[in-house]
This record gives sequence, structure tokens and C-alpha cells, in this order.
Amino acid sequence: MPGPLLHIGASVLCAHGGTATPTTPNPRVLLGGQPSVTLSTPYVIAGCPFTTGTNPMPCVTGQWLVAATRVFSSGQPLVLLDSRSICTPNGTPMMPVMAQSRVIGS
Repeated sequence: MPGPLLHIGASVLCAHGGTATPTTPNPRVLLGGQPSVTLSTPYVIAGCPFTTGTNPMPCVTGQWLVAATRVFSSGQPLVLLDSRSICTPNGTPMMPVMAQSRVIGS
């Protein structure tokens, strides 16, 4: 489905409200002057409060599973606002909540 492309300034959270930050942005494609994010970009997650009973089990990292099918940079698909992802170690998704709105991909 078409949607806005993510850049490093996009707000991305884990399912529990932790802040997800890309570790290796793609400087070849700029969106609003900021590097874009590709499917292979790992995210680190800070501030996840998730626990199971009395055991803390916060989201630590996140990885995109599905991205654009028609927009690529350096051979990697770019990430869309509605792309699917997974966090480790608990398997919940990352959720983009705000991104630039000028560049749409599919």
C-alpha cells in the first residue's frame, strides 16, 4: 500500500511505548533533508517498560520485516509508515507514529 517514507527523524515506538532509533540511516536518499531508512536498518529501543510478572522483558532492538516494493536505495527497499516490524526479545511490533508527509512510496 502506498504511504509516507520514513526518515531518521520519524517517531517510532515499540508496542509498549519505548523509543526506537535507527542505527544506520541511508544517506543516499534524503527526505526533508534527513537520511531515509531501509529495510536492513536495525533499530535500538530505549525506555520500554514491558515486564512479564516480576521479570523485566523490555524491547531492546527492532527490525523491519516488510517495506516498499517499488522504492529502493542502494538495492534495499525503503521503509513506509505502514511497514511491518518485530522487536526482540518479545516479538511485538514497532509502530511509526509520525513521519514526513511529502514523499510517498509503495
